[in-house]
Amino acid sequence: MTMNSQGSARKAGTLLLLLISNLLFCQNVQPLPICPGGDCQTPLPELFDRVVMLSHYIHTLYTDMFIEFDKQYVQDREFIAKVINDCPTSSLATPEDKEQALKVPPEVLLNLILSLVQSSSDPLFQLITGVGGIQEAPDYILSRAKEIEEQNKRLLEGVEKIISQAYPEAKGNGIYFVWSQLPSLQGVDEESKILSLRNTIRCLRRDSHKVDNFLKVLRCQIAHQNNC
Repeated sequence: MTMNSQGSARKAGTLLLLLISNLLFCQNVQPLPICPGGDCQTPLPELFDRVVMLSHYIHTLYTDMFIEFDKQYVQDREFIAKVINDCPTSSLATPEDKEQALKVPPEVLLNLILSLVQSSSDPLFQLITGVGGIQEAPDYILSRAKEIEEQNKRLLEGVEKIISQAYPEAKGNGIYFVWSQLPSLQGVDEESKILSLRNTIRCLRRDSHKVDNFLKVLRCQIAHQNNC
C-alpha cells in the first residue's frame, strides 16, 4: 500500500468514526454501563471490553469537537502558529507506542491511565465554562464537552474497578496533574480565550488517545492474554 493510499485510508477511518459518533450522540446511544444495575461483579475480560469501548467513544467525541472548533474559530495559519505545543501532562513519562507499552508492568500502566483520566476532570469543567463564555459558541461544541465530562466520570469508575480487581495493591498510586494554563480561559481577550480553549481540547484529545491505546494493550495482557 502506498503512502497516499494509507493516508486516504486513515482519513476515511476518521470520517467513519465521526459519522458513528454523530449517529450515536444524536440517537442518545451510549456505551454499555460499567456496572449494570449497580452490580460490579462483572468478569474482568468483559469489564475491559466495556471500558475500552467507552474510552474509544470519548476519544472520538474529542476528535469530533476539535475538528468542529477549528472550523468555527481557526481561520488562518498565523493563528495555528501561536498554539502552545506543550501539554500539562507532557512531563508524565508514558510509552510512545504499543511496543513500549507492552514492556511496562500492567500495574504501572494502569496507574498512568488513572492519572490521565483523573487529571482531565478540572480542564473539562473549565472547558465547558470557557466555551460557554466565548462569542457565538455553537451548542454543538458545548454539548460534546458536556457529554465527554459525563462519560469521563464513567471511565474513571471503570478504571478504578479494573485496578480493584486486577491489582488492588496498586490502588491510589496515580499522579494528579494540575493544568497550570487554565486561568487564562477566564481572560477578557477573545483571541487568547480561543487559543487557550483550542490547546485545552488538543491536549485532552491527545491524552484520551493515549488512554485508549494503553487500555487496549492492557486488555490484551491481562484480560485475554492472547497475541498482543
